[in-house]
Amino acid sequence: MQIHRGLSSLATLALAKGGTALTIGNFDGVHRGHQAMLALLRNEARHRGVPACVLTFEPHPRDFFARRAGKPELAPARIATLRDQVVELERCGIDHVILLRFDEHLASLSPDAFIANVLVKGLGVRYVLVGDDFRFGAKRAGDYAMLDAAGGALGFDVARMMSYEVHGLRVSSSAVREALAAGDLAKAASLLGRPYSVSGRVAHGSKLGRELGATTRGAGDGFRTLNLRMPEARPAASGIFVSRVHGLTPEPLPAVSSLGVRPTIEKAGRVLLETHCLAWPEPLGREAAYGRLISVELVQWLHEERNYGSLAALQAGIAADVIAARDFFGL
Repeated sequence: MQIHRGLSSLATLALAKGGTALTIGNFDGVHRGHQAMLALLRNEARHRGVPACVLTFEPHPRDFFARRAGKPELAPARIATLRDQVVELERCGIDHVILLRFDEHLASLSPDAFIANVLVKGLGVRYVLVGDDFRFGAKRAGDYAMLDAAGGALGFDVARMMSYEVHGLRVSSSAVREALAAGDLAKAASLLGRPYSVSGRVAHGSKLGRELGATTRGAGDGFRTLNLRMPEARPAASGIFVSRVHGLTPEPLPAVSSLGVRPTIEKAGRVLLETHCLAWPEPLGREAAYGRLISVELVQWLHEERNYGSLAALQAGIAADVIAARDFFGL
């Protein structure tokens, strides 16, 4: 799969000349509804002999408008990082992802200008697939009927996919966010079609965990953690979780994770995913994980983040979480 940033690169222009089958959206989480749409897109692309393409935006348009209004709290919590979103799109068989920066220029494009400049001139669309609630252009003035009429006039096909349901529940990014916010990882997995996980490269942290020695089972030389920096200020999931670490060993490592702002020790509000492996594979060496790409699967929500008030109380809280995770895995 190829990723194109913007419409001005030579690679994107070459792609446009050959024609594309395209769908448009934010695809946060790439849930089962998205997956069904992408499967249909891929099938239509193969019939036409053109690549299957996704046009998406960064930042999320709602992020942009929330910041412009000075109300960042109105921005949606993010299910997936851009890295994880792109990985899932590739797994769905997409050939090209076109990533457009959502800014004042894009926000001000009229529906007609979006069709002419982005879809036709920029991407050479031959087929466009959208969701049942699709809106586009300045002030969301464009809709499916307008896009369909434009397709008839300009020579590209337009199709619309209706809502996708699982057990009578409409699958949507909003539904996934609600499940994650409630700590209902089983429901989130049902909507996503896979366990919920976060990936990234292990970064150096403050080294505080290794100083927090404990007498709990398996604590060893403290609560050393694998740290993933979260680019999103508001992840959809937060709290303390039983987890599994993928990517360091052939089999996943049982672990316990904290996803949030660490209120006891940090006041800056920086979001971090910290994961303590319950049994560290010694052949790896203590420093071998730094820079490695891992995926942390969140298995069960234990509790929300807590401000313990002191490092001693924090140590006791972590020890209790480790015991809960070890009991979950039967260790």
